[in-house]
Amino acid sequence: MDILKTLFSSQALSALRHRNFRLFWTGQFISFTGTWMQYVAQGWLVLKLTDSPFYLGLVGASGSLPILFLTLIGGVMADRFQKRAIIILTQIFSMVISLILAILISSGTIAVWHIILLAALFGIVNAFDIPARQSFQIEMVGREDLLNAIALNSAAFNAARIIGPAAAGLFIGYLGLEVCFYINAFSFIPVLIGLSKMTFSGYKKDVPSGGFKEKIIEGLRFIKGEPKVFTIILLVAIISLLGIPFLTLMPVFARDILKVGPTGLGLLMSSAGAGAFIGAIFLAFRIDIKKKGFLVASSGILFSLTLIIFSLSRTLWLSMFVLFIGGWGMISLMATVNSLLQLSVPDDLRGRVMSAFALVFLGFTPIGNLIIGWMAERLGTPLAVTLGGILCLITIILLYWRRPEMLRL
Repeated sequence: MDILKTLFSSQALSALRHRNFRLFWTGQFISFTGTWMQYVAQGWLVLKLTDSPFYLGLVGASGSLPILFLTLIGGVMADRFQKRAIIILTQIFSMVISLILAILISSGTIAVWHIILLAALFGIVNAFDIPARQSFQIEMVGREDLLNAIALNSAAFNAARIIGPAAAGLFIGYLGLEVCFYINAFSFIPVLIGLSKMTFSGYKKDVPSGGFKEKIIEGLRFIKGEPKVFTIILLVAIISLLGIPFLTLMPVFARDILKVGPTGLGLLMSSAGAGAFIGAIFLAFRIDIKKKGFLVASSGILFSLTLIIFSLSRTLWLSMFVLFIGGWGMISLMATVNSLLQLSVPDDLRGRVMSAFALVFLGFTPIGNLIIGWMAERLGTPLAVTLGGILCLITIILLYWRRPEMLRL
């Protein structure tokens, strides 16, 4: 009992003292689980329909390209309108899209162009959801508990990343692909319930009326004029372009290289999720970490090295272990970057800065997906991932060599 009392009174769970955040966090965990189930099932479905790594990259690109083009507009909307209302609308649209996919699979009429189109619709929804969701956290917990809220949200996301893929592997093998899509569709309901039950003392528009172009330019000028913020955004862009796209090729590793089938695919994805979950929990209990810039650099290097080792592995257990370490490095990097950004910007620009973060984190991914898919078709999947890891490692080292002051943040 003393251990539990200490745990719940510690800074590691301080964000959960806020009722609004508890409602949000609980719904998010359920929804994240459904999302990861659909992610794994969708990759397996695309490979089944096309037998092509290129199409895996194309579907990933379709889901991310709208973020590249629309998320800056989403950032202006997050600064101008009530963030909770935006998130409610995006959850409803996401639920409908998942349900359409499930029905198409159940009816046997699904084609790869359906998946590409609906993935693009998901991307459009996310372009408005992500800036609102990221900048909404500080409204629920305040500046004092923001770091903790980010770490706990990361923990929820990556706990779901463990459960979702493993469950998807079992459902695909025993009940069929469509079950994963139906589960994801209904997983949005708890989020909507939680959002509807939140209470706020009032709502204030952060940004005065004005043109979208003017407000986007204002946000971009701020980023360019702040060396710390600009360097962080650039680092995230490098990782997103050269490193993260390897996830779209995971079905190829499971089926053709490791030969472990859909169940093995679930285990691989869950291993990365487990590492990320442990990394997020570590950050939650160590939110007073000094030298966050050094943590960002070391985490990026660790993630790059795990990509190289994973691409060379030919056994399931070694691959799972490497993905576990890579997941830890990845979440340590992104959670720390997220908190550094949010605490480095004024309130009236937070939505736009976080939309720029989303643009490079997710919007650059489609370019990387297309590149790595093209490379996998011509050079082989393992070599494509190896080259991505090497390029990622080199660019991170060069960036910190040119900006050594980032190590002292």
